[in-house]
Amino acid sequence: MVSKRIQFYFRIIFIFLLFFACQKKKDFGEKITNNKVKIEKTINAADLHYKNKQLDSAFYLYNKARANCNLKQDAEDYVRCMYYMAEIQQSHADFIGSTKTALETIPLLYQLNNSEYVWSIYSVLGRNYYYTYDYPKAIYYYSKAFTIKTDRLSKLEAQNNIAVIYLKQKKFKEALQIFLQINKEEILQQKPKHYAKILDYIGYCYYELQDPKALLFYQMSIKLKSKVKDVDGLGRTYYNLAEYYQKKKATLSMMYAKLSYENYTLSDNTDERLNALNFIIKNSNSAIESKERALIYIKLVDSIYEARQKAKNQFAKIKYDTKREKDENLLLKTQKIKNELQLEKQGSRNIISYVIIILASLLIVFLYFYLTARTNRQKFEATYQSETRISKKLHDELANDVYHTLAFVENRNLSVEENRNHLLQKLEDIYSRTRDISQENNSVLNNQNYIVSLKELISGFNTSDTNLLINGLDEILWNTINENKKASVYRSIQELLVNMKKHSEATLVVITFKESHNNLILNYSDNGKGIDMTKMVLKNGLHNLENRIHSLHGEIDIYSDFGKGFKVLIKLPL
Repeated sequence: MVSKRIQFYFRIIFIFLLFFACQKKKDFGEKITNNKVKIEKTINAADLHYKNKQLDSAFYLYNKARANCNLKQDAEDYVRCMYYMAEIQQSHADFIGSTKTALETIPLLYQLNNSEYVWSIYSVLGRNYYYTYDYPKAIYYYSKAFTIKTDRLSKLEAQNNIAVIYLKQKKFKEALQIFLQINKEEILQQKPKHYAKILDYIGYCYYELQDPKALLFYQMSIKLKSKVKDVDGLGRTYYNLAEYYQKKKATLSMMYAKLSYENYTLSDNTDERLNALNFIIKNSNSAIESKERALIYIKLVDSIYEARQKAKNQFAKIKYDTKREKDENLLLKTQKIKNELQLEKQGSRNIISYVIIILASLLIVFLYFYLTARTNRQKFEATYQSETRISKKLHDELANDVYHTLAFVENRNLSVEENRNHLLQKLEDIYSRTRDISQENNSVLNNQNYIVSLKELISGFNTSDTNLLINGLDEILWNTINENKKASVYRSIQELLVNMKKHSEATLVVITFKESHNNLILNYSDNGKGIDMTKMVLKNGLHNLENRIHSLHGEIDIYSDFGKGFKVLIKLPL
């Protein structure tokens, strides 16, 4: 029986722990999913702004999404956001800021499965170093981009970028070799805009190498760019032609320079527009035109500087505000994590407490059955020994004395005073012996087992029909109360419970013990049928109860009404 109950409790523990672990896993999974959805939604909104060239809004949203990324779980989203932020900073000529943004992703690139973002980060770094004239580093990152496993067009772009750096380093032969190799790629020839750009670079290399084939490639490039309406590309080719005719035909050179300026203006390419304007100012034969163009140049430079400075400050502020907000959020998250850890610890402690309680319950059940069986066995043995001892005493002492007394009565004349006195003495001895045996058997009222005896007395009246409650019994210092008062309390409770059992028909009995102002207060109440106080006559039990309390200088008050239960208040001085 006990074994089955223990198995049942262990099953409950196992089910509870399994449910708790599953609930934690579910909560954690839901938290990750919700954060992932939030990041993707923000990135999609940023992509839309980027596509519509609303770069300020796009930068803000990419930065917001980045701040919500977990570097272990959302590395790809983080790198994607940082790449576009670096691109936007680069488009505003904030090359240092763009480089710093891109470099932050380097430790995460090895985690990515998508090589496209790795290639993009290396490319944006290559362009930043190119624009800041750090050509060795530019070549380094373009070379890394070239080694990435990606599509053929991306590899050709990396090669193209390396060749462009060679142009800046005046390594025209090396650059030309790369451009001619790229020019043979069929995939590139299918993209007119990109192919025209390569033709333009080949023409420039031939121009620098003083090869007349330069003009042919420029013309082929213009034809393709005009066909696809590549306004910005036309600006580049026209500028190259202006340089080409600069020493040969000044008028034609100026015409191409102005065409370059116009196309760069249409494409909103500010930097190249300034280069074309600068070329016109330097080569113009008209002082008035040069002055007008110079004023435009100065105004344009100032506006560009102001706009780019504002953009740099704005991007820096966005990143700073986000960092500050992230730091603040981090503090809040740290506090939240501490609270969650505290709750988890509390939860763990609760689980341990539940396990301990259940194990303790199992132990209590086992001890209950064991101790109950042992107590019953000890009671049976004690009862048997007590009955045997009392029987022996009654036989050895009282029976013999009674026999001798009967014999004395039969053989003596009781009219003689001496015989009467002897008979009375014999009877007194028999009474004394009977009282000694009785007191010996009732010693339980006067020893350290008093509380146990009192509880056993009360529990004997606690049946399926009568519910009996005790309050304050264990709070009384019984070892400080003298034996007569403890015996009186015991007999008083016994009288009240016997009276309740015989007459009241109560279903609920409450007995309360309390010490107050050096008095022991016993409060008894039941919900029985009660009695009419005006017609109440104390019978033997209650009369003895009153006499017993008054003999100890105590007080007793009885309250009752017909149908409203029975109450007794006893006060004994300590």
